[in-house]
Amino acid sequence: MPPPERSRPKGIPIVRREGPGPRRPQPPPPRRSLRTRLLAAALALVLAALVVAGLAIGVILHRFVRGQIEGRLDAQIVALRAGLEAGLLARDLDAPPFDREGPGWAWEVRRGVEIVRSGSLRGHDIAVSDPGPDDEPGRPHPAEGTGPRGEPLILRILTVPGSPPATLIAAAPRVALFGPLREALTSLALALGVLGLCLIAGLALQVRLGLAPLKRLRADLAAVRAGRRDRVPAEQPAEIEPVVAELNALLDQNAQNLERARGHVANLAHALKTPLATLSMALAEPARDPGGALRRQVDDMDRRVRHHLRRARAAALAGSARGRTPLAPRVADLRDALLRLYAEKGLAIDLAVPDDLTVPCEGQDLDEMLGNLVDNACRWCRARVRVSAAAWDGGVRMRVEDDGPGLDAEAAASVMARGRRLDEGVPGHGFGLPITLELAELYGGSLTLGRSELGGLRAELLLPA
Repeated sequence: MPPPERSRPKGIPIVRREGPGPRRPQPPPPRRSLRTRLLAAALALVLAALVVAGLAIGVILHRFVRGQIEGRLDAQIVALRAGLEAGLLARDLDAPPFDREGPGWAWEVRRGVEIVRSGSLRGHDIAVSDPGPDDEPGRPHPAEGTGPRGEPLILRILTVPGSPPATLIAAAPRVALFGPLREALTSLALALGVLGLCLIAGLALQVRLGLAPLKRLRADLAAVRAGRRDRVPAEQPAEIEPVVAELNALLDQNAQNLERARGHVANLAHALKTPLATLSMALAEPARDPGGALRRQVDDMDRRVRHHLRRARAAALAGSARGRTPLAPRVADLRDALLRLYAEKGLAIDLAVPDDLTVPCEGQDLDEMLGNLVDNACRWCRARVRVSAAAWDGGVRMRVEDDGPGLDAEAAASVMARGRRLDEGVPGHGFGLPITLELAELYGGSLTLGRSELGGLRAELLLPA
C-alpha cells in the first residue's frame, strides 16, 4: 500500500524548482598590468611623501615665524621692564614696529590703576582672553587676546613683582604670523608640485626601463614562435634569467617531442603508403576484384590511415618548434639531383629564388613538396623547367613551370585525386600532387595548377607565415 501523503502546513507556499536557465556570459576579468600597478603604487607613495613633507615643512615654518615674532615681543618686554625699573616708562618706548598707527603691534603696562599704553592703541586696552600658564616666573609667557577692534593678537606677558605688581604686555597682530607663512607655503606648494612632477616622470622612466627586458623577452618569444630563432637568448637580467632557462628547456623538450612524433609519422607513412597504393592498383583490375568489395575496403583503409596521419602531423606542426627553412639551397640541391636523374633529356632547370628567402616550413616537408612538383615538371617537360619564388604576405609563393603539354582546367582538377593518372605510359603512381596538396594544407597553404607562360603546366604553392 502506498505511503500516506503528508499534509502541507497552511501558510507555507510551494516552491517549484525550475530547470537551469541560460547562463549569462560573465564579463572577462579586468586585465592587471604590471606597468599600471607600479605606476599607481609609485604615484601613491610620491603623493604621500609630498603631503608629509609639506605638512612637516609647514609646521617648521610656523614655529620659526612664531619664534621670530615672540622674540621681538620679548625684546619689547625687556625694554619695558628696564624703563619701569628706571622710572622712565613713557611712550618714547614706541620703537619700530610699535610706533605704527592703527591696530596690531602694541604694548601695555598695568600697575594697579595706572596703565601706560603704546600710541597704536589710541587709549584703548588690550583684552587678554587667555593669559596662559606662567610656567617660568620672571620670563615672558605666551597668551591670547584681542585688540581694540577685536582683531586677534599674539601676546607675551610678564608679571613683575612689586607693590603693586606690574603686568607688562606686548602684542603682535596674528596676520603677522599667517601672512608670511601663507606666502612661504604657497611657494613651498609650487616647489613641491614641480618636485612631484619630476619624481613621477623619473619613476615612469624607471618603470619603463625596468619592464624593458619583459618587452624584449616577448619579442624573442615571438621570434621563436615564428621560426626566426630557435631559442631565447640566455643573456638576460638576473631576475628573468631563471624564467628564460625554463623556457629554453621547454622549447628543447618540445623540439624532441616533435622530432619523435615526426619520426613515427614518417615510419608509419612509409610502412603503409606504398603497400596500400600497390594493393589498390592491383585490385583496380576487374578480374581480381569483380564485386569491388576489396577495393572499397582498401580505399577505406587508405582514407583512415591518411586521416590519422594528417591529425598526427598537424598536431606536431602546430607546436612552437616550427622553423623556417632557407629555400635557395634546397632548390639548388634538388636541381642538381634531378639534372642527373633526367640527364638523357638534356633539360634545363632555371632558378629565380632569392638567396635570403626562407620558407615557414620544416625542411623535410619542403623537400617532399618541391620534389614532387619539380620531378613532375621534369617528367612532362620538353626541354625547360623554371622554378621561382618570392615573398608573399609574410609567407612564400613558389612556382614550378615547364614547357610540356600542360593541362586544361578539368584535367588539373582530376590529377589532384589520389592515384589518378592521365597517362599510364609515364612512370609514376599518381600520389605526388595529392601528397603535396595535403602537406600545403597542413601548413595553411594551397596548391593551384594553371597554364604557364612557357606553354606547359604551372604549379603554384603558397605557404603562409
